[in-house]
Amino acid sequence: MVRQQTNSASTGKYDRLLSPLRVGAFELRNRVIMGSMHTRLESEDDPITKQTAFYVERARGEVALAITGGFSPNADGVMDSEGPRMDDAEEALKLTPICDAVHAEGSLICAQILHAGRYAKIEGCVAPSPIRAPINRFVPREMTGADILRTIEDFASASANAQAAGFDGVEIMGSEGYLLNEFTVPHTNKRTDEWGGSVENRHRFPIEVVKAVRQRCGPDFMIIYRISAADLIENGAPTEEIIALAQKIEAAGADMLNTGIGWHEARVPTIAYPVPRGAWRGAPSNIKQAVSIPVVASNRINTPDLAEDILVSGDADLISMARPMLADPHFVRKTREGRADEINTCIACNQACLDYIFSEKVAGCLVNPRAGHETEFRNTPVDVPKSIAVVGGGAAGMATAAEASWLGHGVTLFEGSDKLGGQLNLASAAPGKDEFDETLRFFKNNMRKNGVTFKLNTRPSVDDLKEFDHVVIATGVTPRIPKIPGVDHPKVATYAQILSGEITAGKRVAVIGAGGIGFDVAEYLVTLPAQPDAEFYSTWGVDEKFTTPGALNGDPLGAVSSARQVTVLQRKSDKPGKTLGVSTGWILRNALRKHGVEMRAGVSYEGIDDAGLHITLDGKPEVIAADTIVLCSGQESERSLLDALEQKGIGATVIGGAKEASELDALRAINEGVRLAQSF
Repeated sequence: MVRQQTNSASTGKYDRLLSPLRVGAFELRNRVIMGSMHTRLESEDDPITKQTAFYVERARGEVALAITGGFSPNADGVMDSEGPRMDDAEEALKLTPICDAVHAEGSLICAQILHAGRYAKIEGCVAPSPIRAPINRFVPREMTGADILRTIEDFASASANAQAAGFDGVEIMGSEGYLLNEFTVPHTNKRTDEWGGSVENRHRFPIEVVKAVRQRCGPDFMIIYRISAADLIENGAPTEEIIALAQKIEAAGADMLNTGIGWHEARVPTIAYPVPRGAWRGAPSNIKQAVSIPVVASNRINTPDLAEDILVSGDADLISMARPMLADPHFVRKTREGRADEINTCIACNQACLDYIFSEKVAGCLVNPRAGHETEFRNTPVDVPKSIAVVGGGAAGMATAAEASWLGHGVTLFEGSDKLGGQLNLASAAPGKDEFDETLRFFKNNMRKNGVTFKLNTRPSVDDLKEFDHVVIATGVTPRIPKIPGVDHPKVATYAQILSGEITAGKRVAVIGAGGIGFDVAEYLVTLPAQPDAEFYSTWGVDEKFTTPGALNGDPLGAVSSARQVTVLQRKSDKPGKTLGVSTGWILRNALRKHGVEMRAGVSYEGIDDAGLHITLDGKPEVIAADTIVLCSGQESERSLLDALEQKGIGATVIGGAKEASELDALRAINEGVRLAQSF
């Protein structure tokens, strides 16, 4: 059945973004696609209910098309032993309620068909050639010609199963280094038969897959092919091969080309906060000039203004946003209604989405605790509003106040300083983390809209709080001062003094502490000020025109200029940065190494004086000649108000850093704040 969506009225500013577009047999109501992402919701109890709630919320937010996480076409292609598959027709029909619910909200939905190839974390994984992926311990088996023909048929059968379940189409995953992508480049395809060698042979497998799916599913079924627009690996595809593949895929029957950026093993960041917004827009632009079917831009597009600019400039026909739809499922609706300033913007932290997936948890979102947990939250006003006092305007306090006021409670927010934000103001000073400014904007605008009373420069007394129905203490943390002789020396500064700009570090800096704060401070210190976006490409060896093989134009691991000489130290003998996020830690470690930052572990701090920082390492005394010594040695909870309240018999709930000061953790703080507000 061909579905035509109802187009929503445009506000004018985002005319192209909100305009309809014909794709194959379908008309999309706007140009926004929710890109595919792994959620692990399929492994939860009552998985259909939870997946339905997840996709329906994005459909209510008026996304034109949602693409599911990847379903394998057969047993060889699963991401892991429990990975979802689409090769069982009866199991596929269990997904019908998801499709029906999304259609009822006016959106389309496609299933992604993904064969993991050599990335499959299973014994017996397969690939074009027996070359182990650096991110997988299993060596793949080289596919035979019969394996390839069978897999082509499996893609077609899986697509037919998706069609029978009610999906409007499929996205065939041909990027990010998965099986079809592996066949297209000499980096992983060393074959000498009809499936390897020449460009024509290396492209044959994905082309035959698209042909088979079109033949099996007919003309009224949407086929999206996700093409690798920039491999970001050695021996990757040059632009002429990518364009040739795109043209062949179009001729084979695809209705749309989505673009993927970078293989999972690439040593170039692609979606995390160090990547400038819109950094990859030139890659789909190269493809769009060569085909007549719609082309989709993806990766690090998180605002309607940037999306509109990409579309108006002609770089792409549609915009794919995956994680931004975790941050705010109503992104499109708010844009259409002229409420773009109320969008909860994705900050590209990867903490609760990718890092959770790698840790075998359900995907969530740092700035939106509802994401992936839709069935756990109420979305209607409370029956009996309460008066709530929130003390502390950092991440935890703002999250509580914003959520409680949205639910209808009367909220007064007390903040001891002259501005809201708390530790977020410090975090946003780190390179790339200015995205936290969007989180501050979101909370401030939504609190104002919902009537929160702000009392800045105010530290409330017990008497100020005794008339409220509930008191929330979110007073945060203060930097911990370690017991080191000479710690009061003028050379010494806390991380807060450095990141706030209160103190400017000298040219030689020692950073005490190698946790997340220490790494952020080190990167802040070595990064040259006011770097243009072009600096990203040169730093990571990327060809900004995306024409060279793999879109590389240098060494992604090569050294770069540094603003300062920095040494990072820690007491523990563990590898520095061990506690950093799975998906972003390698970026920070590489960035600091490229800037010449020295890492020292297993250090004893003996003292600080005019000569610098005195340490003992491996039993040997040493002096680090530093102009500035920055303390990143942890935090202490600020909760003095709690004792005063308890003495007066006034109950209060402590959240965020005031509750636990182990590392700055906006993820935990915001989650605690939102969930507490839900409990009132």
